[in-house]
Amino acid sequence: MFDRLLPLALRYDELGDALATNEIAADPEKSVKLMRERAKIEPLVVAFRQWESLEKHLAEARELESAETDPDLKEMAREEQQQLGKERDAVAAELRELMVPRDPRDDDNCIVEIRAGTGGDEAGLFSADLLRMYTRFAEMRGLKVEVMSGNETEIGGFKEVVMFIQGTKAYALFKHESGTHRVQRIPSTESQGRIHTSACTVAVLPEVDDVEVDIRDGDLRIDTYRASGSGGQHVNRTDSAVRITHLPTGVVVQCQDERSQLKNKARAMMQLRSKLFDAQQQQIHAVQAANRKEQVGSGDRSERIRTYNFPQNRLTDHRVGLTVYNLDQVMQGDLGDVVQALLAHERAQLLAADQHSL
Repeated sequence: MFDRLLPLALRYDELGDALATNEIAADPEKSVKLMRERAKIEPLVVAFRQWESLEKHLAEARELESAETDPDLKEMAREEQQQLGKERDAVAAELRELMVPRDPRDDDNCIVEIRAGTGGDEAGLFSADLLRMYTRFAEMRGLKVEVMSGNETEIGGFKEVVMFIQGTKAYALFKHESGTHRVQRIPSTESQGRIHTSACTVAVLPEVDDVEVDIRDGDLRIDTYRASGSGGQHVNRTDSAVRITHLPTGVVVQCQDERSQLKNKARAMMQLRSKLFDAQQQQIHAVQAANRKEQVGSGDRSERIRTYNFPQNRLTDHRVGLTVYNLDQVMQGDLGDVVQALLAHERAQLLAADQHSL
């Protein structure tokens, strides 16, 4: 079953030999590229060679039992087989999980878009709460957060806000946040203490390189305007904010976070590439979903994914049936257990699909 890993092990050795040459050592760019490739496959190769070694020792123990005439030595050989068999099975299980295809974008930076949905001002306030929650969670994980643009409400919420998250596994940590987030609580404006239900939508997009999406200059309308909000007097006195419209699709993006118009344009173009790439992926997923009913990661954002019930201090993620009663801590950025449950669910689905295909 693991024979297909032999070429990967040979490639691992080839990379090691290449990295030891003077030619590669003199080329830092190529050296880094090869080191990254080798590091990526190293866990799989190490586990595969451990499995090979255990298989070899297990075969030797069987031969010893067959050839041995002494009853005590035969018993020792059988006990060794049992122990080696347990170790081999454990390594095989690890190998099967390592062989499950990873999302190639897990290590990418990402863009998180939060929009107020039903619920009026309360939905806008919850958008601001989600922004704070995600910002604190990202910072706890050593990620860098930048707010690219935001449309604030008069009472301190957001009609929409877009943030850029940079760092290791940023997309992996946030990709399962896409969907509708429902909140149940007593709004600060509610005089009779009634619980209201409102909602926000979240979209998470991986950062996309120029080469992955073809955008022609003639398809763009670029407008500049004076930014508003925090940032001092400068932000209101110069046309530094940028709005870009992709004419063929009608997609509009904007950025006003930077003081430099050029930097804002670069940020807006990054957001546009990600949105257009996501639209392409949604089309692909739609075709796949039509052909395969139980599709993993269909990307459907219309479904309600999570409920935040403040009176009961309860958070429920409807996709994995997870309920926790520490909503107050979650809103302060303690989102780790929820994210890990979603990642574990994703891995279990992929592992089950992979085993079914073998």
